[in-house]
Amino acid sequence: MTSIALAANGIDYTYPGEVRALKQLDLTIEKGQRLAILGANGSGKTTLLLHLNGTLRPSAGRILIDGRPLSYDRRSLVALRSRVGLVLQEPDDQLFSANVYQDVSFGPLNLGLSEAATRSRIDAALEALRISHLRDRATHMLSFGQKKRVAIAGMLAMQPEILILDEPTAGLDPHGVNHLLSVLHRLHETGTTLVFSTHDVDLAYTWADQIAVFADGTVLKQGEAAAMLADRELLRTARLKMPLILEIAEALYCRRPAWAAIGPPRSKDALLHLLEQTIGGPQ
Repeated sequence: MTSIALAANGIDYTYPGEVRALKQLDLTIEKGQRLAILGANGSGKTTLLLHLNGTLRPSAGRILIDGRPLSYDRRSLVALRSRVGLVLQEPDDQLFSANVYQDVSFGPLNLGLSEAATRSRIDAALEALRISHLRDRATHMLSFGQKKRVAIAGMLAMQPEILILDEPTAGLDPHGVNHLLSVLHRLHETGTTLVFSTHDVDLAYTWADQIAVFADGTVLKQGEAAAMLADRELLRTARLKMPLILEIAEALYCRRPAWAAIGPPRSKDALLHLLEQTIGGPQ
C-alpha cells in the first residue's frame, strides 16, 4: 500500500490579467518515489511546483500534506518548507548571500540547528555536490553550473523529506548532468522523495518511477513511466515525443515479438544488450 506524501486536488491558479495557468489539476506524490512532471516548455510546470512548497496559493482546490489541507499562515509554511525543498531552474533566483558557505548555511540556521550541526550539514552538502573548494567563493563569481550546484546544496543541507527540482539538468553539460543524477540517486537511496519537472522525455523515462504528463496547465495522466511514455496519443496531446530507447525497442520487438514479454528496456545498457542479441542472434 502506497503512502501519499503530498498531493494537489483540483487546483486552479490565475495570474493577474486573467492568465489561467493551472486548471483543475490533480497530482499525487508517493513517499520514496521519483516522480517526473513532464511537459513542453510553457505548459505551467513551474507554477505547479511553486504551489507544492506553498510559494503560490491556488485560486481553487487544495494542496494536501500527509492528507491534510495546507494552511498558509507563517508557521505552517515554515513547517512545510522544512520538509519540502524547492530548487528553482534559475539559480540566480535562489542565491542571495555573499559567498557559497553563507548561502548553503541559510536554511539550516533557520531550522534552529546548533552551530556544530549546521556546519556538519553544510560540509556534507558541499562534499556531495563536489563544491567544497568553492566554500569561500563569492556567489556572483560562479559559473551557471556552479551556481546550480550551490542552490541544490542549500536544499540538501536542510535534509528535506521531499526535494523538488525545476528543470534540474537545464544549462548543465553532460558531465554535470551525470554528476547531478548520481547525487540524486544517492539521495533517493536514503529515502528522500524526489520530484522534478522536465521536457526531456529521455531523462524522464530512464530516471523516474512515475510520470505525470502535463499540458496546458493540467496533468493529463499520471502513472508508471514506461506505460506513460509508450502512449503515443497521450504524448501527441502533450506535444512530446516518444523516448529514443522506447522507439528503438519497438523496432526490435517487431523482429523478435517474444521479447516484448520481458518489458521495455529502461536504460541505454539494457537497450544495447537487446541490440547485441538482435545482431548476433539467429534470423
